[in-house]
Amino acid sequence: MLYHSPSRGVMDLEQVFQDIVAFVREDPQAEHKLIIGTDSQARDEVTFVTAIVIHRLGKGARYYYHREVHRRLPSLRQRILLETSLSLGVASRLTEMLSRRGHQGFDIEIHLDIGQNGDTRDLIREIVGMVSGSGFDAKIKPDSFGASTVADKYTK
Repeated sequence: MLYHSPSRGVMDLEQVFQDIVAFVREDPQAEHKLIIGTDSQARDEVTFVTAIVIHRLGKGARYYYHREVHRRLPSLRQRILLETSLSLGVASRLTEMLSRRGHQGFDIEIHLDIGQNGDTRDLIREIVGMVSGSGFDAKIKPDSFGASTVADKYTK
């Protein structure tokens, strides 16, 4: 699975991991958040974009994204469930890599493209429960910029 970085080019997940660690080491005293978010755009097929954002609070960020295309899904609920599943998969792989290499203590958030307004409001409890039950912090709109801004930019 390849990721694209506007500043670093095409990278695999190992290279993304190494770049995240290097970014944190540039300012180890700063507070960092690792954010994973997925958004999708449905046309004849559905384009899913998963973004990984390493955010140095108050001092900038770096991000990476992966695009994949799936057949059209029959419902919005299934699309949101797949978005969440894709984010959780990446978050789990990164958590394992961090743990295996002695980098505990990362604050990991899953940013969800759901919110109190619109068709997704009925899914909030289910989707947030899915993320929380997996051990990650869940953020919904308007606080889910990883999905609703970064990933969304590349679904078009």
